[in-house]
Amino acid sequence: MKKRLKLKSFVMPSLYLVAVFTLVLSIFFVTKNLEKEEQPENLEYVSEEIIPQEDIPVVNVESTIIRPYSDTSVKVAKYFYDYQGDQEKQKNSIIYHENTYMQNSGVDYQLDTTFDVLAVLDGTVVEVKEDELLGKIVQIRHDNELISVYQSLSEVNVKKDDKVKQGQVIGKSGTCELGKELNNHLHFELYHNGQVIDPETSFDKKISELQ
Repeated sequence: MKKRLKLKSFVMPSLYLVAVFTLVLSIFFVTKNLEKEEQPENLEYVSEEIIPQEDIPVVNVESTIIRPYSDTSVKVAKYFYDYQGDQEKQKNSIIYHENTYMQNSGVDYQLDTTFDVLAVLDGTVVEVKEDELLGKIVQIRHDNELISVYQSLSEVNVKKDDKVKQGQVIGKSGTCELGKELNNHLHFELYHNGQVIDPETSFDKKISELQ
């Protein structure tokens, strides 16, 4: 009976040590395997940008309205009629035709020689026509209910439904029956939300800044 008790007291600690050793050994090998998986050999590091600079999205910036010409020699021949403007400017804003006085709804730009007429913003050509009094006409619709109108053209380089870019040459200045005393010129009008506005107070502004 005593021998059996001695055997049991010897065997149990041994089994316990074997179990602990096996567990420690298992943990050791599992840890080694995980380290190999987390740090693969021949790992190549990227030193360059993943997205090239030219592919970085650019935030859309609202353009400002430019003048409908690029020739710096062009001058204002007749101003927009402003009900609140000074008298001298109002006198220069009256059109006389066949014994009738009319208030100028745009601005007339004049030069002795023919000059290029430019689109003041990106847009879509909504009308191209020729009128007996106003000459050749181009009308362009822009964003946010802005419409630009170019009259008294001698040449037209666009057609209806064309997409145009800001600064694109859409035609050339010319003459027309209404305001023929101005000779070579461009009559230019701007409409915002259906209301005619003074182009001279709109240049270098964003559409969102127009009143």
